[in-house]
Amino acid sequence: MEVGSTRALHLILEKGGTRQMANNVSKIVAEVSFKGAGVDTPVSSIEAAVVQDADRIDAIGAIGIARAFAYGGHKNRMLYNPQAPPRNHQNFEDYATDQGHTINHFYEKLLLLKDRMQTETGKEMAKDRHRFMETFLQQFYAEWNGKK
Repeated sequence: MEVGSTRALHLILEKGGTRQMANNVSKIVAEVSFKGAGVDTPVSSIEAAVVQDADRIDAIGAIGIARAFAYGGHKNRMLYNPQAPPRNHQNFEDYATDQGHTINHFYEKLLLLKDRMQTETGKEMAKDRHRFMETFLQQFYAEWNGKK
């Protein structure tokens, strides 16, 4: 069990929740996280699908872009390095420990999320946010290459 799901389980029990409720929420929390481009993240219930989609919707679009660069800055990562291509992480440890530049994060996670939505609502919401990220990247590369 992951740290977040274990914490959820203990917190619910401490606050008087039932064991069944704590187990259900803990399982959902364990199923939410993105594990890497090459790793499937199936869900076991409609509740888990909704929570997973909400987490992923939150990661993309304008606010997702802002968060990606804020996190990259916090971790002292480069904005971009054209000499360092994106990696297709095959396991969570490789994904979690990667120190690549922030633009790679778009290809290693953010641009993959639209096609990994579980619900029809999530799929619909992801479309515009995904397009915005593509437009952002086009503008970024144009500016980086001195064309705009």
